[in-house]
Amino acid sequence: QVQLVESGGGLVQPGGSLRLSCAASGFTFSSYAMSWYRQAPGKERELVALITSTGVNTRYTDSVKGRFTISRDNAKNTVYLQMNSLKPEDTAMYYCKATTPSGINWGQGTQVTVSS
Repeated sequence: QVQLVESGGGLVQPGGSLRLSCAASGFTFSSYAMSWYRQAPGKERELVALITSTGVNTRYTDSVKGRFTISRDNAKNTVYLQMNSLKPEDTAMYYCKATTPSGINWGQGTQVTVSS
């Protein structure tokens, strides 16, 4: 079955950086677009970034453009989210998502907290 396991979250000061990873298994990773979402307390889950199956095309929500970079390594079945210049408003649970023929699949999430 599809499994998505996120890692790399933590507590960081404003202006700091983190790199999130999402290890995928149970499907042909290189055939599917992957995305990162986040959900802050009391808010709806929102799309942060998306990357196509080959990694050629990416898309970002406006609030993270120029600060976050999504990438993937199809040989390692892993998608990454490099987050720079972090702000307190980036604090959220971050989730990896894959939409495959079996349906929409989510990881368990990794917490990112930006605070001094």
